[in-house]
Amino acid sequence: MKWILRVLGVIILIAFGAQFVGFGVLYTVDETEFVVITQFGQVQRPITTPGLKFKSPVETVVRFDKRLLRIDVPVASMPDRESQFLEIDAYIRYRISDPQTFLETLRDETTAGSRIGNLAIAAIRAEVGVRDREDIIGGEPDKQSDGTILVQPRMAENGDYSREAMMKLVLLSISDMAENDFGVDIEDVRIKRADFPAAAESSVFDRMRSERSVQAQRLRAQGEEEYLTLTAAVNKQVVVIVAEADRDANVLRGQGEGEAVKILAQALEKDEEFFAFRRSLEAYGKALNSDTTVVLSADSSFFQYFEGPLPGTSNKD
Repeated sequence: MKWILRVLGVIILIAFGAQFVGFGVLYTVDETEFVVITQFGQVQRPITTPGLKFKSPVETVVRFDKRLLRIDVPVASMPDRESQFLEIDAYIRYRISDPQTFLETLRDETTAGSRIGNLAIAAIRAEVGVRDREDIIGGEPDKQSDGTILVQPRMAENGDYSREAMMKLVLLSISDMAENDFGVDIEDVRIKRADFPAAAESSVFDRMRSERSVQAQRLRAQGEEEYLTLTAAVNKQVVVIVAEADRDANVLRGQGEGEAVKILAQALEKDEEFFAFRRSLEAYGKALNSDTTVVLSADSSFFQYFEGPLPGTSNKD
């Protein structure tokens, strides 16, 4: 009995010593990771449950993240159905489902990114090569009556958006291979950008500039035509208003002059001597405004209108 206790004590001391110097027999598994135990490079067993675990001092713990992982696929130039190249930038979302297979085939996440990325590029290239550019981009240009171009979503035959339908086929083509060969589940494959190659950008931009220039000239011409139409209408309205105002002024002026003549005639009819006096004043006024010398006689109607002698004269004068 004592011998057994001594052996257990020695084993415990060796375990604590090994743990202390780095060849531990205790390790923990987090909820967010898988663990694969290896011995001299050979896989011994996968650990998929979290908690405190035991291993021999000669075994090694290899950890993998069980959360959703991302692979940014390198940008690749791919031809479409019309042999027009597009720069495709995509990414992949995957999750490790079988850590042992993942370790045996891919070893780490860096290798997984390269291998799975190559599969995705090949699958995307195959789908891009049988589609039009509008299907790949996911939009269809719609030219309006005024020359502007609006991009409408491009739909596939099954009712999905064209790019989404294409990426579903890509996901389906690589999912089975990745799960069986690499021990991962491909959750999603997406295209971030589908751009024109740098060599074609200048020609595309030049064509866009020319289209915008034509559209701008058309809009300027339409604006000038509208301006001339409105200006002509306003000028015509101004001429009409001025003519009507002159007409009304002439009518009112004539009515006023007629009323003045009527009143004057009525006044003159009431006093004939005042009429003669007024005519004399008018004649004298015209004479004074000229160089003609006017000689007034004593019996002039100008003096006869006033009662009594003029100032400075007598009846004898």
